[in-house]
Amino acid sequence: MLNRRRFLGLSAACGATLTFKSTIANAKVNSLNTKAKIIIIGAGAAGAALANRLLRRLTGAKITVIDPRKRHLYQPGLSLVAAGLAGPDYVISKTTDWLPSGVTLLDEAVAEVDPLTKTVTTQKGQTLSYDYLVVAPGLVLDHDAIEGFSLDMVGKNGIGALYAGPEYAAKTWEAAQKFTETGGTGIFTRPATEMKCAGAPLKHTFLIDDIARRAGNSSKMNMIYAANNNSLFGVPIVAEKVRMLFGERGIESVYSHVLKSIDAGKKRAVFDTPDGQKEMDYDYLHVIPPQRAPEFVRQSGLSWEERWTDQGWVEVDQYTLRHRRFGSIFAVGDVAGVPKGKTAASVKWQVPVVEDHLVASIAGKEGTQAYNGYTSCPMITRIGQAMLVEFDYKNDLVPSFPGIIAPLEELWISWLMKTVALKPTYNAMLRGQA
Repeated sequence: MLNRRRFLGLSAACGATLTFKSTIANAKVNSLNTKAKIIIIGAGAAGAALANRLLRRLTGAKITVIDPRKRHLYQPGLSLVAAGLAGPDYVISKTTDWLPSGVTLLDEAVAEVDPLTKTVTTQKGQTLSYDYLVVAPGLVLDHDAIEGFSLDMVGKNGIGALYAGPEYAAKTWEAAQKFTETGGTGIFTRPATEMKCAGAPLKHTFLIDDIARRAGNSSKMNMIYAANNNSLFGVPIVAEKVRMLFGERGIESVYSHVLKSIDAGKKRAVFDTPDGQKEMDYDYLHVIPPQRAPEFVRQSGLSWEERWTDQGWVEVDQYTLRHRRFGSIFAVGDVAGVPKGKTAASVKWQVPVVEDHLVASIAGKEGTQAYNGYTSCPMITRIGQAMLVEFDYKNDLVPSFPGIIAPLEELWISWLMKTVALKPTYNAMLRGQA
């Protein structure tokens, strides 16, 4: 067993080593002289990280980032805010905090991309030309797809919705905290679409259950997790582990239940199921809406035509993240149409791949790196314990610390990775250093 003192020493040493290696690696990279015009749509985790890395690799390039958002959100922290373990300010910084001075930020929203003329038009009417385009705007939370629901309901009448942002995550905790004190039926949902961090609804379920238990109120609770299909998680071995933990804690699972509508006054939710619509009464309901690509992606003809036609993810090769029809376009982050990878951990591994292929293309060469679908879910199972689940396209577990951190064990070390180590690593990634 690794005690806390030894682990903290190991963490510090690893962190120093990684930072040192990153600095050395960056110092050894030869800069390429170019007049290429590069547009990055989105200044979130993917856009900021790539902008920083490209600026180091390219001398003379004109790099423009387009994003109207003033705030950058550390989205992995929203689960902590929604469980009362962090305040909303924990996840908020400025977009400009993470962009290097050599990059131009255009704080407008994109209206259209024309991949034939290689132009991007903003909603204010500006048109910019590009040699290379990286689509990284994140995704859209389609709350309107749930009948009877609106964001002003969050925090009231037992309704939570942590994905909507830090203020809503804090309001989610208001509703969830009351539920842990008074008891009743709690229903925890996830959408039928692809979604960012598919472990988040499970984390919230585990945390609210644990908080109620710590308050001595477990006997008052009827916890129900509504899975959108026949599995609790996309990786079979992880799904089975979650099923076992739910069974041990008395959390009921219902399968192929997709939230359709809410009657907030009656505290009643309606689900689409294989057997027709089913009504379920609740005292606490956690809502995660369907998730889709921004509309300009579909309208610009960048989305898949055979897959995810209702969601609009960008049609890219899953290994290079290059558009399958337009070779000067890449997609990275949540909007990329790949089988896995809507997490910050995925971004960390995707960005160097896009950098490699984009820079190689400018130099008239072929890139060599490939994204294998790596993603990570530090799945909190109770306060002070988590499972550090890492996997790839093949659903194989790919632990970063074999022999130290067992991926399917509830460990304090994994909790520490989530609550202490992850944010500094994330910040380093934004600066292009991890």
